[in-house]
Amino acid sequence: MQKRTPLEAWSCRVCRALHWLRGSTTHSRSLNRAPCDHPGVPLTRLLALLAVLLLAAPAWAADPPTLLVDASWPKPLPHGWVLGEVSGIATDERDHVWIIQRSSLGPAAAPPVIEFDPEGRVVQGWGGPGQGYDWVANGHGIHVDSDGFIWIAGNGTADGQVLKFSRNGKFVLQIGHPGIAVDSGDVTKLSRPTDMQVDPVARELYVADGYGNHRVIVFDADTGAYKRQWGAYGSRPTDRRITYDPKAAPARQFGNPVHCVKLSHDGLVYVCDRKNDRIQVFRHDGGFVAEWFIKPATRGLGSVWDLAFSPDPAQSFLYNADGINDEVRILRRADGVVVGTFGHPGRRPGEFHWVHSIAVDSHGDVFTTEVDKANRVQKFAPVLSTR
Repeated sequence: MQKRTPLEAWSCRVCRALHWLRGSTTHSRSLNRAPCDHPGVPLTRLLALLAVLLLAAPAWAADPPTLLVDASWPKPLPHGWVLGEVSGIATDERDHVWIIQRSSLGPAAAPPVIEFDPEGRVVQGWGGPGQGYDWVANGHGIHVDSDGFIWIAGNGTADGQVLKFSRNGKFVLQIGHPGIAVDSGDVTKLSRPTDMQVDPVARELYVADGYGNHRVIVFDADTGAYKRQWGAYGSRPTDRRITYDPKAAPARQFGNPVHCVKLSHDGLVYVCDRKNDRIQVFRHDGGFVAEWFIKPATRGLGSVWDLAFSPDPAQSFLYNADGINDEVRILRRADGVVVGTFGHPGRRPGEFHWVHSIAVDSHGDVFTTEVDKANRVQKFAPVLSTR
């Protein structure tokens, strides 16, 4: 492939940003691809596109997006594949969507890991036991890092590991190992981890650990070496069991599960303390920054299941998937205030039953997954404001 000139590379970035602002339509997708596939785009066209981008940006920065379900996504699965619980979802730098799912229907079972292209067509599927690693008993979270490696976590009873693969399923690294034990002081093993994300600058892996332990733990993303860990408020994690009471003082430790960990562009770490109905925010060193309680009257499994950032440069909004109240909230990231919602309980397109995980691509398309026999992935596309 011929190397792009700096102007051509810049034009691709402009058009991708414009596409996100315009919303997900066939026409805007063709705009997104044109500069990359057809070198030598006239400078006048690029400047016109940039002008539209700059004029549209303030509206997106000020207002939360309106999203509509795209019931045509994904396309029918090949080979008669049937999904089980779809527990995790991620997007990559090509705007491909990756899921991890739990089908166990014999020959009809879909592979544990499936990659979709932006139009919802299956690209590949892989996963399962293999030589040199311990496959997870119950897949839970999936992450694609900036180098294209696929990370997987499992919350099975004995799952104590996260796994790293190439995008075509070749094993690369295992951190931790299986075993039935809860010990938030043990830095060699996890306890039913749920989620993970790589900091591409420091090359560190942040793990939400988990259904057994009560911590965020950080490893070297290349070697697996332990770096640091912390519990709620940046304190030393303990294994004391916590029962959430919305009328009591906030718990000084994470409950179970610690259900997600997400890294923003500006150096903050967002943690889903699911049963305690809260998001806690930290610096990369574990220093506590803030906490936000989300629908704090929610009992049982809690209200903070997963998080994802809007794709604008400032990541102005934070999406919160809530599998008990079956809705997705849009929070203003600056202060955690809820500024919008979409979805409600049900099984039809655009509704949710145990919405479990959430991801956003570079265009602002939002993808969700569901468990507890709902067993599906949905896409919600942004609608451009006309005001």
